[in-house]
Amino acid sequence: MQNILEFLRSDNYVILINILLIILFIGFIYLFINNIKLKNKYNKFIKKLSNGKNIEEDLKNFMYKIEMTEQKNKEIINTFKSIEEELSTCIKKVGIVRYSAFKDTGSDLSFALALLDNNNNGVVLNGVYSREISNIYAKPIENGSSKYTLSEQENEAINKALNYKSNYIVNNI
Repeated sequence: MQNILEFLRSDNYVILINILLIILFIGFIYLFINNIKLKNKYNKFIKKLSNGKNIEEDLKNFMYKIEMTEQKNKEIINTFKSIEEELSTCIKKVGIVRYSAFKDTGSDLSFALALLDNNNNGVVLNGVYSREISNIYAKPIENGSSKYTLSEQENEAINKALNYKSNYIVNNI
C-alpha cells in the first residue's frame, strides 16, 4: 500500500497521466475526423440517391403527407358513418299498387303507395280516384304495420315495399 502511495506522489505518476491524456486526445481527434468523413460520405450518398435533392427532406415531406392522409381518412370514415346513420331513416323501400276503385272508372287511376325506411317505418298513401272527386289518405306505418285498418291494396303496397330490393348496399368499415 505504501508503494502505491509513493508512486502516486512521484513525478512518474504525473508523466503517466499526461501520456494517457495525450493518447486519449489523439483518439478523440481521430474519431472526430472519422465522424466528419462519415457525415460527408452519408451526405454524398443521400444526394446521389435522390438525384441531387436532399432525401431527408423528401422523407420528412412524405411522412407529413402520410400523417395528413391518415387524418383525412379518419374524417372521411366518420363522415361516412354519420351519413350511413342518417340514411337508415330515409325512405328506401317503395311499393306501389294501381287499381280501379270504382267499376265505372277505368285505367286503374287509383293507387296505394308505401314509403318505408330501413326499419320499415314510414307511410302508406292511398289515392282514390272517381269521376267527381279524388281523395288521398295517409296512414303511418311502424315496423311494417299500421294501427289503422288497411285496405287490400294498401297491404299489397306495404308487402311490395317490405320485399323491395335496393341497390344501395353499405359495407361496414
